[in-house]
Amino acid sequence: MKNTFGNNVTLTIYGESHGGGIGAVIDGLAPGLDVDIDFINKLLAFRRPMGAISTARQEADEFEIQSGVFQGKTTGTPISIFIKNTDTRSKDYSATRWLARPSHADYTANCKYHGYEDYRGGGHFSGRITAAIVAAGAIVIPALNKKNIKIGTHIKAINGVCDRGFSDNISSELDVLADKHFAVLDSAVEEKMTAAVLNAKQSGDSVGGILETAVTGIDPGIGEPMFDTVEGMLAHALFAIPGIKGVEFGAGFGISTMTGKEANDRFEAVDGKVRTKTNNSGGVNGGITNGMPIVFRCAVRPTPTIGAEQDTIDMSKKQNATLIAKGRHDPCIVHRARIVVDCITALTVADMLATRYGTDWLAKQ
Repeated sequence: MKNTFGNNVTLTIYGESHGGGIGAVIDGLAPGLDVDIDFINKLLAFRRPMGAISTARQEADEFEIQSGVFQGKTTGTPISIFIKNTDTRSKDYSATRWLARPSHADYTANCKYHGYEDYRGGGHFSGRITAAIVAAGAIVIPALNKKNIKIGTHIKAINGVCDRGFSDNISSELDVLADKHFAVLDSAVEEKMTAAVLNAKQSGDSVGGILETAVTGIDPGIGEPMFDTVEGMLAHALFAIPGIKGVEFGAGFGISTMTGKEANDRFEAVDGKVRTKTNNSGGVNGGITNGMPIVFRCAVRPTPTIGAEQDTIDMSKKQNATLIAKGRHDPCIVHRARIVVDCITALTVADMLATRYGTDWLAKQ
């Protein structure tokens, strides 16, 4: 089982949804980086449930940094973060142990681990594990900010209710998003998005949506051609987030309907710096950053666990069955996944920068 990602800055994730806890190990970070406990708590709060549009499971996400930090600074050795699980109701899953929840990893995990997997709440495949990603990313984001690199995500759509896209003033918009619990650019759409989630919940269903992310302040020349392209590294990391089913950069699939004349981002020199007049390529050419904002979107599926009866199979008997899912679940995970996208993006960007400039670069003034 591969639970480690990265080349020079690596992230390892461990734990299960209903086990004793979850955690992350970050290796390769420069010594001397500030570790802001309040900032870690702030980002973890963004991931936690938000009233009626989220799960009833309430985890405090109290964390312990067990190694790699001393007197508020990284030491350069592996950083281990542990988050205890405190609000589990494992009995909800006992009666349906062998019933494969549609579109969950129950069946595939059973095939891979021969029935020895922890099935409670999805085990290691649960969205609960993403709290560890957030805690890890919250150590890296302030270091990137000191290098004038900003990362932010807004809810582009939930169930067809759409927010506006990023403007030409992305950097300022990222500053605003950094303090928003429900991260939209147009505050007027929040109520409509919330209503769409509640409507689905009331009918025993769920909804998905789209997250749009921007990274600003990245110099041109970051990334590798072919297998470790900027798009490839980011997509690799983003698909580790449960529920992400698609990633597109710049104009994405829409670029297929354009002509070359429409799609090409023409270069221009402005105050001695090179930029492009449009950003259909999403800040990347040939797998390498071109200095424009990196812009991408993630498609987030509707939460697979729903209240309606569904056809499935009994994995132990290999027979058809029906399932009414038990347990607590989100009618929508889009608003909570937003900060997870930010944090895994930050870790991936830090890794690419370390590959280009060396692991100490983030700590240099």
